[in-house]
Order: sequence, then structure tokens, then C-alpha cells
Amino acid sequence: MNSPHKVLAFAASNSRNSINKILVLHASTRLKEKVLLNAELSTIDLNDYVMPIYSIDLERDSGIPKEAKAFYKAIGDADSLLISYAEHNGHYSAAFKNIFDWCSRIDMKIFQNKPMVIMATSPGPGGGARVLKAAIESAATFGADVRGSITIPSFYKNFDVDKGEILDAVLAQELNAQLFKLKPIKG
Repeated sequence: MNSPHKVLAFAASNSRNSINKILVLHASTRLKEKVLLNAELSTIDLNDYVMPIYSIDLERDSGIPKEAKAFYKAIGDADSLLISYAEHNGHYSAAFKNIFDWCSRIDMKIFQNKPMVIMATSPGPGGGARVLKAAIESAATFGADVRGSITIPSFYKNFDVDKGEILDAVLAQELNAQLFKLKPIKG
């Protein structure tokens, strides 16, 4: 029997009503239904990892918070990652950036070479493309093995929140294509 493929999914947002959380949960379901039938899905919420704003002085005085260690461990325990980035002023949300900064003090390669598909969405036509570009450009520095990426523009036009699915057939097919890139290569 094949052991389950552990997938960690999260939105890089601390909004309780995050459209990126809706998107990553949808992608997780699609991954389990269409790609990795033996997937064991875990989701985390950034609100469970609230810490003081990173500073070298806080690190020196108090060490690395247990929340940063737990977040880093959650990544380490996974076989692959699904992340949907919220775009705040063209970059990461402050909540994610703070967790990211603390975790980088544990190990600069915070993504621990895990295969990942990253995505972003926004209410506007840009779909979070700028934050996704930043994540892709810095991926290697932080130990990310980005296998695929996708933006979903104009979220409320292209996603039916009540049904929990992408309305645009081309975007839905593209999401599936990106998720297939997480399928382990048989040796």
C-alpha cells in the first residue's frame, strides 16, 4: 500500500474571509480528486502563528518564538505545498512576511526544498500577479521547488463562492494542469 502523500496548504493571508484561502482550499480538493488520490491534506491558518514583528533585538532577547518553530515544522512534515499568496500593495501580506522572517532565522531555506504549486488571486484583473512574481523570483533562495503557478484574476467574476469552484473553464483547466506538476515522478 502506498503511504499517503502529505500536502500542506495555506493562504499567505490572515484575513478570516480570505479569497486566497478559498482558492487554496479549492485547489487542495482538486489535487486530491484529480492528481494525488492518496493525498493527506493539512491546512494551516496564519492566525495560529501570530508573533511579535521580527527584530534582531527580540530574537537576541527572547529567541525564536514557538509559533515560528511550529510553522517551520509543518512545512518540514509535508511532502509538498500549496500556497495562495495574498497581494498587499504588490507584495506579501504583513502577516506572512513576519512569519517568513522569523522562520528564515531557523533556516534560510524555509520551504525545505518541498515541491510546490503557488497561486494568487485578487478582486481585480491583476490576480495577484506581482506577489506571485516576487515569490517565484525568490524561490530558490528560500528552498522552494516551485513546480507550477497560476493567478486567478477578478476573483468574484471567475469563482463561484457558493459552489466553491472556478467558473472560467480555461482557468479551471490551467489550475488542474499546474496541480499535475506535483505528481511524483516514478523512478
